[in-house]
Amino acid sequence: MSVIRPATADDVPAILRMIHDLAIYEKEPDAVRNTPEMLEDVLFGENPRVYATMAENAAGEVRGFALWFLNYSTWEGVHGIYLEDLYVIPEARGEGHGKALLQHLAATAVERGYARVEWSVLDWNEPSIRFYKNLGAFPMEEWSTFRLTGDALAAFGTSGANDGKALARG
Repeated sequence: MSVIRPATADDVPAILRMIHDLAIYEKEPDAVRNTPEMLEDVLFGENPRVYATMAENAAGEVRGFALWFLNYSTWEGVHGIYLEDLYVIPEARGEGHGKALLQHLAATAVERGYARVEWSVLDWNEPSIRFYKNLGAFPMEEWSTFRLTGDALAAFGTSGANDGKALARG
């Protein structure tokens, strides 16, 4: 049995530990730069825009988490949920925690009138892909995810900043 609840500030160490475990699983063990202070601020600071949901067993032990935020569909005209991370600790997999977390997010979307719940999964992560397909989710096969980060982000973000050609209008 899985108990789903909103994260609290007391969950930050467990969430960060699972983020590190997920990075190891995704073959990026040194990629996490997040700190407890950063995570606490983004989840519980003055104006949080990122949310975490916890899965516990009947004994109250944390078994997994979902970290998510809102996105927006210009076609639908309403928000959706973007699931950034879903993680269940290895020894608790198969106990229904991942499904319960996703059901909770789907119920949140339905309750709030959101159009979708979406996420990304690595192409090689066959166990997760099978799990998601069994829930009725489907891959967006005609779409590719693009990312601008690091040096390329800095270079592009500052390349036109002072040339007078790129004007921001709000």
